Amino acid sequence: MNYTVVFINSAAVLGLIISFYRNKQKTRQALKIALKGFIKMAPAILILLILVGLVMGFFKPEVISSLLGDQSGVLGIVLASIAGAVLMIPSLIAFPLTASLVESGASIMVAAAFITTLTMIGFVTLPIEIKEMGKKLTLLRNGISFIIAVVIALLMGALL
Repeated sequence: MNYTVVFINSAAVLGLIISFYRNKQKTRQALKIALKGFIKMAPAILILLILVGLVMGFFKPEVISSLLGDQSGVLGIVLASIAGAVLMIPSLIAFPLTASLVESGASIMVAAAFITTLTMIGFVTLPIEIKEMGKKLTLLRNGISFIIAVVIALLMGALL
């Protein structure tokens, strides 16, 4: 069993107990809001989990390792960076997906590139960002973020 998961869940349960003790009504209201949010997100999460399962089923660990492993070098980092920049995946799905890829042979550099570009670059939200911040600033921010993400990936590979 993963001790981090046990710790986080224990802290959440403890916080819930304290909250319930301090104000039962607000705690019930918060739980109802959380349940509604979960119900709204459940279909998207289920679809993403199915897609992740299918991808992991279709690609053998050897293929993942050759495309995204240590021997993939810069190509693996670029592939992961582009995927992270283009995809819009919630962190709830992205972190377990990345862990699965690493367990299947992807390198830490690739995982770092994917996660950093996923969180720093918003290709899907580009039109909104251009509208609000202007084309020049948006492209500059995303370009610098992409470069920083690749540097972070290389540093992670060197350090780990």
